[in-house]
Amino acid sequence: QVQLVESGGGLVQAGGSLRLSCVASGSIFKINVMAWYRQGPGKQRELVARISSGGTNYSDSVKGRFTISRDSAKKAVYLQMNSLKPGDTAVYYCNAPRQPYLPLELWGQGTQVTVSS
Repeated sequence: QVQLVESGGGLVQAGGSLRLSCVASGSIFKINVMAWYRQGPGKQRELVARISSGGTNYSDSVKGRFTISRDSAKKAVYLQMNSLKPGDTAVYYCNAPRQPYLPLELWGQGTQVTVSS
């Protein structure tokens, strides 16, 4: 059994910061690619950030404010969110797409991030 365990969501004032964590638990040897998505009220789910051995990628709306990082040994990915805006309010999902040793992609349950104005 493999699952993604998320933590770090909550309520924060505009301009504040939050750090999201996602750890892949269970019997898995390696995860190379991990990502964060989010879905705001009435909006489509969008890719926020992605990290792999090839580097990182960010959506234009968060670039310069968010930083994705990883701990490969712990099979974990983090999202440091600074200068938060009300528009960042969304449910954030950790994702591990299909890749070697992971034939079926994984999604976290989602963690709510609410930014008050």
